[in-house]
Amino acid sequence: MNLKLILGDQLNLEHSWFKKGDDSVVFVLMEMRQETDYATHHIQKIVAFFGAMRNFNETLLARGHQTHYLTLDDPKNTQNLEDNLKILLQQYSATTFSYLEPDEFRLDKQLKDFCNSLSISSKVEDTEHFMTSRTELSSFFEGKKQLILEFFYRNMRKKFNLLMQLDQPEGGQWNFDKNNRKKWKGTPEIPPPYLPSSDQLLGLKKMIEKAGVKTIGSFDQDHFLYPLSRKQALDQLAYFCEHLLVHFGDYQDALHTDEVNLFHSRISFALNTKMIDPLEVVQQVIDFYRENKEDIELSQVEGFVRQIIGWREYMRGIYWKEMPNYAKTNALENSNPLPKFYWTGTTKMNCLHQSITNSLDHAYAHHIQRLMITGNFALLAQVHPDAVDQWYLGIYADAIEWVQITNTRGMSQWADGGIVATKPYVSAAAYIHKMSNYCDSCQYDKKKRVGEDACPFNSLYWNFLDDKKQFFAKNNRMAMMLRLLEKIPPEDLEQIKLRAAKILNNPDDF
Repeated sequence: MNLKLILGDQLNLEHSWFKKGDDSVVFVLMEMRQETDYATHHIQKIVAFFGAMRNFNETLLARGHQTHYLTLDDPKNTQNLEDNLKILLQQYSATTFSYLEPDEFRLDKQLKDFCNSLSISSKVEDTEHFMTSRTELSSFFEGKKQLILEFFYRNMRKKFNLLMQLDQPEGGQWNFDKNNRKKWKGTPEIPPPYLPSSDQLLGLKKMIEKAGVKTIGSFDQDHFLYPLSRKQALDQLAYFCEHLLVHFGDYQDALHTDEVNLFHSRISFALNTKMIDPLEVVQQVIDFYRENKEDIELSQVEGFVRQIIGWREYMRGIYWKEMPNYAKTNALENSNPLPKFYWTGTTKMNCLHQSITNSLDHAYAHHIQRLMITGNFALLAQVHPDAVDQWYLGIYADAIEWVQITNTRGMSQWADGGIVATKPYVSAAAYIHKMSNYCDSCQYDKKKRVGEDACPFNSLYWNFLDDKKQFFAKNNRMAMMLRLLEKIPPEDLEQIKLRAAKILNNPDDF
């Protein structure tokens, strides 16, 4: 008997494990406190994972496979991966244990250590999901000083022949990023988000609460946005193609008080649980574009493809190249605590109030809310990256460490010292106003650096540059901003820093 473990983010029905039935195989899935408690997760995140796992298990049973599913409230559930496996291996008199490569370092280590302790044979296999191997990025950049995403992305386009004309990029350029920065001003009209339906949601929520699992965020089953099956995930992707792709690229960086979703696909949860895979996603989007070229511009599609085959695969490669030391990086030596309003949304800064409230309500925020609002403020406030990590890992339904930590510690907080991003992604209020309407209804003045009504982002921005200038003295991409810092009269800079100190000492008053 072969016991085969499937983790909660390995719900790939297309995997070769499931191509044919085998009476000598038992597939095991587990809901565990080990996984609900290593961070304080959003209630919708846990419900989504458990719901997707249960649907996956039911599909396997319907296909004739033998499974053993441990629910969170099963009295035989030890709530620990290794202890549960020991019991099940004995129960089924297993002679072999198999598992799929985990995408989190902690689980990878836990399972390797567990297998080393076994007296029976064990085997690890690929998840058959990603377009690259764990080590492919390291090999691609071997001998290079910088891990430039654009070069990796172009190689991926060539390797998989995506949006290519022979050996040249379709449309004559590789990257349409400059076309992807429009501010949404109420038009074009944004269709409502795709809402999958499920009768499991309330029952799962009650079970999680009864178990005493500590969670954050709110729950509304009528606005639950996460697909719980492969069919729903494919329906969500089709909805994106038919209704949202036409304007995705233009407004992918836009922010607005009236719109949580804008034109985003919101397929990241389905992707990160492996219900769908990246290559089928981009192929479907490209196919739809080719069939509707009269309505959809190439720039809308390229921006989407870049995020999936470029950024997502790149971040995974960084993770396996740099872990476990990556989780300890703090290049800027930041040490402040995360403001309490990150857990409540209660702040007078409208951009943060909107972005955090959206996150608490939906377990979702799109990449600019994460990078240039919540991440930007955390970096300007010089918050310890450990605290930022824990918040991002818990609050978003799509947050699994391999993708979360590289985006947070690398792209957002520059804690890795420039492995991912050549410069920190910080801005004052001007950028936020450029891309959103957040400033229009905020009590703070986006143009002021000092004074009681001055936008906190402004004083914190210049204070950050002044505090960290030694870290960026040799960074060419920061040279212009540091020259502007030098031009601020000393007496003005002193007032800016006094205002910043007041904010940093009591951020929850702002």
